[in-house]
Amino acid sequence: MFCCLNSRCPDHGLRGGENLSVCRRYGKEGSIRFLQCRSCGPRFSERKGTPLFRSHLTREKATAVLEYVAEGCGVRQTERLVGVHRHTVTRYTRKAGEHARAAHDELVALSPPDHRAPVR
Repeated sequence: MFCCLNSRCPDHGLRGGENLSVCRRYGKEGSIRFLQCRSCGPRFSERKGTPLFRSHLTREKATAVLEYVAEGCGVRQTERLVGVHRHTVTRYTRKAGEHARAAHDELVALSPPDHRAPVR
């Protein structure tokens, strides 16, 4: 579910709305959609705001890298299993970690306050 990323758009953050349309595709075999907001006009990649933004790996390879690392495989082992360079493994791991930290911080900031009485 995508939403407009323009903070000045009246439909900003509205997921599943009718304001987004696919204006073109890019990448290998045209697998990545380029979206346009009908409300405010800007275009953006469906990958913007994700660890896969500006990624040259296929979704399957990038996902495999992160899954192997999450399962405890080392950088060199992941390099051999997926067939990418070790620097690529490190870069994707760092990007995914930064994305996870930002998502966590945003969710914690938006959490409702705890109204329970303090324990003494």
